[in-house]
Amino acid sequence: MNAPMQERRSETRRPANGPVVLSFADPLPVSVSGTLLDISSGGFRAAHGNPSLRTGMDVDFAHGAASGKARVAWNRITDSTIETGFVVYRSVAKQRRRVREGRKAR
Repeated sequence: MNAPMQERRSETRRPANGPVVLSFADPLPVSVSGTLLDISSGGFRAAHGNPSLRTGMDVDFAHGAASGKARVAWNRITDSTIETGFVVYRSVAKQRRRVREGRKAR
């Protein structure tokens, strides 16, 4: 009988969606498009189709909430997709623009 796995995450994950772009050199530059699955204050999880992302690799990333640098923490490969967990070590939050209706830009 299998014992349930103990949760080891110290940060709460929040569901997320939208595109994410991952870039790295292997040894030539590679750009991978994927889908953001969830996000936390220290990382994120994305689905994509590129098997060349390996644990420990550093990548540049950009998604709707932030951009920066992250390290591959783990991969889960299934028949239809690859899920990868990333630990962010440098990030810049994207500012949301507010558009006011009825006002013209000057």
